[in-house]
Amino acid sequence: MSGESSVRDAPSGGDTTPSGPPAVTEPLGRKIGEFIFAGLSLALGIFVLVGAFAIRVPGAGTQVGPRVFPFLVSAILIASAVMVLVELFRGTVVEEEGSEDIEVGAKTDWVTLLKLVVFVIAHLVLIDILGWAIAAAILFGGVAWSLGAKRWWVGLLIGLGLGLLVQIVFGGFLGLSLPLGPVFGWLAPFISSLGG
Repeated sequence: MSGESSVRDAPSGGDTTPSGPPAVTEPLGRKIGEFIFAGLSLALGIFVLVGAFAIRVPGAGTQVGPRVFPFLVSAILIASAVMVLVELFRGTVVEEEGSEDIEVGAKTDWVTLLKLVVFVIAHLVLIDILGWAIAAAILFGGVAWSLGAKRWWVGLLIGLGLGLLVQIVFGGFLGLSLPLGPVFGWLAPFISSLGG
């Protein structure tokens, strides 16, 4: 019997390759997808950077101008796209994250998606008519309702508060023109006084 055990333990066929974890090969489509994502991010960053130079800056002043935010966004986009491209050229591809929350067979809820698109378009149309803060409130409330919030009016109030905050910060301190609309037109002197 001892002779049989030595025959069973011996490697078969003279295979001398070292055993280890099998090599993981990335599907070509996934790697191409990551290159496309990095390329689009880089193109968007360059587009934002070029567009930032087209922003007219009112007279010389010491306050932060309207170009700062676009420059910051373009720098983040370009830097992250370059880092992703460097890692891709090195051969590093991030593994997909497994999640318990993903339902593989779930169907897309087209009605909810359509509601969201309608509220975003309504926001864009209503900014000039009702003003920034009211349009933001309608967007927040509508998105909360579309996603099934029981208290959608809380989203409406949060949107109104954030809309007013953005109006004051960007309109008053940065000098950007966000329409106040008929409801908050009385805030114009206050917001103008913040810019100095």
